[in-house]
Amino acid sequence: MFDSTTLKLNADPLILSALAEDISNEDISTHSVIKKSTLGTVDLISKENGIICGLPIFQRVFQLLDDTIKFRFDVQDGDWVQAGQKLGSITGDIRVLLSGERTALNYLQHMSGIATYTNEFVSILKDSGITLLDSRKTTPNNRIFEKYAVKIGGAQNHRYNLSDGILLKDNHIGAAGSIKKAVQSSRSYIGHLKKIEVEVENIQMVKEALEAQADIIMLDNMNIDLIKEAISIIDKKAEIEISGNIRKENIHLYQNLDVQYISSGALTHSADILDLSLKNLHPIEEA
Repeated sequence: MFDSTTLKLNADPLILSALAEDISNEDISTHSVIKKSTLGTVDLISKENGIICGLPIFQRVFQLLDDTIKFRFDVQDGDWVQAGQKLGSITGDIRVLLSGERTALNYLQHMSGIATYTNEFVSILKDSGITLLDSRKTTPNNRIFEKYAVKIGGAQNHRYNLSDGILLKDNHIGAAGSIKKAVQSSRSYIGHLKKIEVEVENIQMVKEALEAQADIIMLDNMNIDLIKEAISIIDKKAEIEISGNIRKENIHLYQNLDVQYISSGALTHSADILDLSLKNLHPIEEA
């Protein structure tokens, strides 16, 4: 996902903004101690068990400050890492290593935390045949990083943004006047090549979405009994997505249901970080 073109067009402006937030003028702590370019190296260490994710972004932070920085990684995105494990090292101007440290680690810890948390969901759904999806409940200006981390964790992305697909929620339906009107209007706007998903909250809405020939019906915030009734009514005439307050602690309740998708905003908005650190920084003699 993070090839050179994607980095330059999409990720670089966001990373530069994050760096500017942390270095508005200069890094006075570093510059007061290291007054000239000094070659050094530092180790990347994992302090917890989990899935590493975001190494291309971690690397890019330093490269945008100094493109001569060198990296050696012993792992790659998606690898399981252990507490205390050395993941690699970075070599370059010590001033750059110090100035970029926090921003680089913020990205790497956050993305690794999402990947690790997502994988816990995926493990529970293993062999269920259900696809786990994320949502648009992402941190502003961090969606590209967070949705990448979800995929590294083993799940799939729902819509990346509002341009990706049609999902008619309660307020769209209210604005249109009914599910039927909303679906008909959407179908005439986009044609037959794109799917239309309708969010429903009760059995009557399920029936209306079926009659309107929705492609996907999202059962939102329904209890298990209502979900089972809705599945029976839909009877494979549409794909089914379950959503609404689904977390690692309760996702097992849905793993044996005959549905195609489960979506959870918790993947991105409730994941803890994976604790990582840059340690053992020291100067080295230039050859």
